[in-house]
Amino acid sequence: MFKKKNKSFLITGGSGFIGRNIAENLVSQGFKVTIFDNNSRGSVKQLRFKKKINLVTGDIRNRKKFFKCLKKIDAVIHLAYINGTKFFYSKPNLVLDVAVKGLINVLEGCNKYKIKELYLASSSEVYQTPLKTPTTELEMLKVPDVYNPRYSYGVGKILTEVMGINLGRKFFKKLIIFRPHNVYGPNMGNEHVIPEFLSRFKRLKGKKFKIQGSGNEVRSFIFIDDFVKAFNLLIKKGKHLNIYNIGTSERITIKKLAITISKILNKKISLKKTPLRKGGTKIRLPDIKKIKKLGFKPEYNVAKGIKKIISKK
Repeated sequence: MFKKKNKSFLITGGSGFIGRNIAENLVSQGFKVTIFDNNSRGSVKQLRFKKKINLVTGDIRNRKKFFKCLKKIDAVIHLAYINGTKFFYSKPNLVLDVAVKGLINVLEGCNKYKIKELYLASSSEVYQTPLKTPTTELEMLKVPDVYNPRYSYGVGKILTEVMGINLGRKFFKKLIIFRPHNVYGPNMGNEHVIPEFLSRFKRLKGKKFKIQGSGNEVRSFIFIDDFVKAFNLLIKKGKHLNIYNIGTSERITIKKLAITISKILNKKISLKKTPLRKGGTKIRLPDIKKIKKLGFKPEYNVAKGIKKIISKK
């Protein structure tokens, strides 16, 4: 399936951080790529190979405009979504609107134009605070509190998985769901932990550095280059109707993350703890045995990835 060099991919949300990197990688391998995005948060200015990519500006909820892009497409990668923790709390209605309408348009559009290959982006948010860590793809999906706007994001991703699997059985030859775990890298924006920390370190006056929670909350982070390598493996070797964690096994607390960055930047800090937002989870650590069986070997640990980000600025 991967050998057809004139194969055509459409990436929804492709001007965003993950989408841009997937698009650039596919183009570098000789594939045709179309990006469909309203560019509300992403930026095509940072996109390499722009002349080789078909860029279409549009909202994933606009069925008519989106469907026009699906002619002569062989595979769809669906990333279009409202990301960023602050939006989960401030704009839950918009998060859900884009999630639900976008998903329905993607599934129905693929069916209408006989597109049999679909990659759906889910998230580690689907299992919230997991029952077991490292957490496998078989973890129970849950919504702890329907009144907490934070779960708007996770609910949309749960719906993505449930609809994807059930419609995938009937309409697709290859439907794969992937759960990214804290992807980071250069030119990402400041709405996620590592880029936000780096941005605040630049503006830091004095030694006090604020963190949410106790600092003992555990995460694993995956550098964008490693993520793209893992995603390539899903295209080459991923199995129909399977779900894959994409992350690393490196376990790091938020406190250690802040200290690691401070040492790299040669800045002395004292941590100031602030309350963890309601719904914030204490641990996210994926079990990546499944993606490793496809040949995935992460190259970057957090320190190496952060150094690469800094070197590119």
